[in-house]
Amino acid sequence: MTEKVLKCGLPSDEAELKRLLTPEQYRIMVENGTEMPFRNSFWNHTEPGVYVDAISGKPLFSSEDKFDSECGWPSFTKPISPDVVIEKPDFSHGMVRTEVRAKDSNAHLGHVFDDGPPPLGIRYCINSASLKFVPKK
Repeated sequence: MTEKVLKCGLPSDEAELKRLLTPEQYRIMVENGTEMPFRNSFWNHTEPGVYVDAISGKPLFSSEDKFDSECGWPSFTKPISPDVVIEKPDFSHGMVRTEVRAKDSNAHLGHVFDDGPPPLGIRYCINSASLKFVPKK
């Protein structure tokens, strides 16, 4: 079973997560999957607002930090706050990458790369399925 974070108000077992998430969200957030590029909800989404963790509802990324990286997934220069995500080495699929997980729910979000725009040069490449959008209005 995939490790879960047991916190008040968050799903604590696999059955609860399967009820809360769509099969695609479960595959991505719990089983560390990846959605198809250019075939996801937020890759070209430009409305002002905040992107939150689909499990916990905690704000993760701001539309102000979103940019078009032309990779087919939502890309951000930084999280809303450094303490809302966890970064860890990922050696899966014969690659060396840095995985990004939501701190509160321990959900797989995507990966972070060092090919983003100035001044930070960072690109958080995030699966749309791991996010919900809250419009600014």
